[in-house]
Order: sequence, then structure tokens, then C-alpha cells
Amino acid sequence: MKILLQFPEGLKQKALEHAKKLEREGNEVFISASPTFGACDLALDEARNLKVDKLIHFGHAEFHHVDFNVEYVEYKIDAPLTLLQESLEHVKEYKKIGIVTTIQHIHQLDSIKEFYVKNGKEVVIGRPYGFAKKDGQILGCDIGSAATINGKVDAIVYFGGGMFHPLGAVLATTVPFFVIEPFQGVIERFDKYRAEYAKKRRAKILRSVEARRFGILLSTKNGQHNRALADILKARIEEKGLSAGILVSNTFDFESINNMMEFDAFVNTACPRIGIDDTERTRKPLLSANELMDVLKIKDELSEHAAHD
Repeated sequence: MKILLQFPEGLKQKALEHAKKLEREGNEVFISASPTFGACDLALDEARNLKVDKLIHFGHAEFHHVDFNVEYVEYKIDAPLTLLQESLEHVKEYKKIGIVTTIQHIHQLDSIKEFYVKNGKEVVIGRPYGFAKKDGQILGCDIGSAATINGKVDAIVYFGGGMFHPLGAVLATTVPFFVIEPFQGVIERFDKYRAEYAKKRRAKILRSVEARRFGILLSTKNGQHNRALADILKARIEEKGLSAGILVSNTFDFESINNMMEFDAFVNTACPRIGIDDTERTRKPLLSANELMDVLKIKDELSEHAAHD
């Protein structure tokens, strides 16, 4: 069998080991060297170009069905649970807590829940919106396991490595939010970032009010391609007498985007995290679809006000 292997950055050091194992079993094996941002970013172009029989994608659960033979290998990581005892001091005033994590630690969720229950907490595990596949699991683009329990719990606890996943969840919730980072040995109150992002969001919108030419980012990645949304936004912009162009790429190079000086602002239709994590990388404002609607609404209000004057 001809196989292409794909690994996220944190697992690329395991690539040769897995390739050699499959070769010993009689397979012809290739390793994708491209970056991947998740199961929304499968190496389908490489797989089809090589005419492989199977793409094996490591580190993530299935995102959505694609018309190709893809095997998903979820990578389990047994993170130390020692910080749970210390976390009790942080959540002592909250009776009912929600717990979220990533696919790498979903198998530890029952143990985490059991610990808190034994220490007098009522624990709620939420359901994802649909891109994530396991209860309690969050992705950068699916924070349903946190958002669906917001208001039903007194606080939410994220257990796992890194700050990428909890940032999306904290922005979609309103209750106190704590991060337990077992690899760095850190417990952090995380909801302070809500006010910080709200300020950035307001600033982007205000900077875009005078914009007349918008570049709409359209990704070709399997799980990020949203042509329908890009077309709708382009039509909405042009209805207002403004100009819009659809910018297509598999992986957006923000240095290249910055060279497109004729655009006054950009609008993201790809991974929703681009509009959160990458806003400082563009010289012009980088808006989400909802932020664009706010900009157009403000433009209408200003036009009506000017007409009355």
C-alpha cells in the first residue's frame, strides 16, 4: 500500500519512526513536511498528487468527512494530574464547575471529574457543536463544550497544554475560567483576556469604518473553505457601494497580504482563530464576518446621520 503520513508540529519528531514501521510491513511511505493546523487541514493535495492509497493523519480526531481514504490516529498524552490538588484553592468558592480539554487528554477526563466530585464539586461536561467529536473536547474552532455550559456552571476549568485552545473558549463564555497547564506546572485565571480582546475588537471595527476596499480571505483547506460565506460578504459589501475582492490561498502569508496595499481592511472566512490570533500581523484591520457586519451597520448609521444634518 502507498501511504502518506501527516503530523502536527508537536509530533513531527515521531515521523520517521512511524514511517519505518509501516515500511517494514511492506508499504511505500511518504511523510508530509507541510505544516498542519488540525484535521481541518489534511494533506489532500499531496496525497492526490502522489496517488497514495491512504492518508494517515496523526494527533487529531476526524473533523468532517472528506472524499478520500483518511485514517485518523488520535494521540493520547498522559499528563500529570498533580496540579488538581492545588487547583482546589483556586476554585474553592465555586460549587458547580465545567471541565474542558483537548483530544489528547479526553481519556483523562473521567479521572479529573472523579477528583473534583470526591472533593465536593458538582461537575458538568458539555457537548461540542459538531466539529469536535467528544464531550468535553474543545478545538480552536469548536468551543461548544465550554459555551453550551456557560451560565449553567459557576466556573470552567481547562486542563491541557498550551493556551491556544482555552483562549477561544474563554472568549465565548462569561463565567470565571481557569487554565491548568500540567506540563508547565501553571494554574492561571484566564478570563482577564476577555476585556483585552474586547478592546482589540472595538479598535478593529473603528479603524475599518472609513474602509472602502475589502479583501476577503478564502481558504482552500478541506475544513476551512467557505466559498458561500465569502460570496455573501462580497455581495453585502458591494451593496453598500464599496469594493471587495476574494483572496484565495491554502495557507495565508501575511507578509504577502500586507503587500496588497490597495485594500483598506481584510475579512476572514477561514479558521475563525485567524481573526483572533493573527490580527497583529496585518497592517490593515483583519475582521471576522460578524465584525464586518458591525462595520457596515456603523457606516449606515453615519450615512443616515449625515443625511439628516
